[in-house]
Amino acid sequence: GIPVKGDDLLQKAEQRIKVKHYSEALEDLNAAIEADLTLSEAYSRRANILRQLCRYEESEVNYNKYLELKPENAAAEKELSQLHQARSALETASGLYDSGDLKKALEYVDKVVLVFSPACSKAKLLKVKLLLASQDYSGAIAETGYILKEEENNLDALLVRGRAYYYLADHDVAMRHYQKGLRLDPEHSELKKAYFGLKNLQKKTKSAETNVEKGKLRLAVEDYKAALALDPVHIAHNVHLHLGLCKVLVKLGRGKDAVNSCTEVLNIDEELTEALVQRGEAKLLVEDWEGAVEDLKNAAQKSQDRSIREALMRAEKALKLSKRKDWYKILGVSKTASVAEIKRAYKKLALQWHPDKNSENREEAENKFREIAAAYEV
Repeated sequence: GIPVKGDDLLQKAEQRIKVKHYSEALEDLNAAIEADLTLSEAYSRRANILRQLCRYEESEVNYNKYLELKPENAAAEKELSQLHQARSALETASGLYDSGDLKKALEYVDKVVLVFSPACSKAKLLKVKLLLASQDYSGAIAETGYILKEEENNLDALLVRGRAYYYLADHDVAMRHYQKGLRLDPEHSELKKAYFGLKNLQKKTKSAETNVEKGKLRLAVEDYKAALALDPVHIAHNVHLHLGLCKVLVKLGRGKDAVNSCTEVLNIDEELTEALVQRGEAKLLVEDWEGAVEDLKNAAQKSQDRSIREALMRAEKALKLSKRKDWYKILGVSKTASVAEIKRAYKKLALQWHPDKNSENREEAENKFREIAAAYEV
């Protein structure tokens, strides 16, 4: 056959660069340079592609080769300096990611690395990891979508995309991504960890819900707590676990614990009517009448549910009653005390709090003495 000239290969490569078929273009350019070692444009093109792919060392060699053939070429010198900026920005961004300065790292990736190396898969992956760490889950899903369009079996992209769906509590979709990755590489440690972690969370959650249905409330409490311990930062799912736990604790009459659990829910989502209702009920259990009325009022404003109105009326009644004096309590007797017991208690307290006997705290004693007398009268 007729030997293919370097120029023809160069033109062929340029067609491929237009449609971003970089690896084929590189093959053509390698062949072109083999055919003609002085084909300066082939070095320039090759340097440019390698820079876009962030293969910086190889790219630099090619720019230098081009500049040997075309000394002081301004365009090539400018591109070489962009290569240095991109390389150092990628290193800086990686360091910032490790030290947790996510916002700054994203700026370096977006405004420097991906400007000069738009086809750099390392930078694209760093970007999606940064978005995930910044809790921009929809951003991470969108960006991994672009990566997977170009390379559908990219395990890192499958993992990050799965994690983003996981943190949006879209567990079924997350599971599909982990499974696809594990079919490609069954021993991938991060994918395995994510897959089994999610499996475990689903199992514990299901177990808690089943125990509630069966009325095994104490077991349900243990399951909810175990599920919450698995991934404390999984807010979108934990809000439901906290709510489930809060309801069970109210049913068990464990007021203080229930108030804490319901508050955890409202810290995540202050608009959740159901959590307000449950916390109102929990506050009734611990005799925080004012707090109960406040929570149930808030809930009643958000919902037209009749049972909430009824609960609010119960709480308001309890608050009113609590404001009345408990005469029995003042005399320290039970509500079933006999006349004789009431008399005995009155005499003992009247002696104890007689103002003449309390010269140091006379004012307090006078008030107490009056109160005891009033209680005895009633």
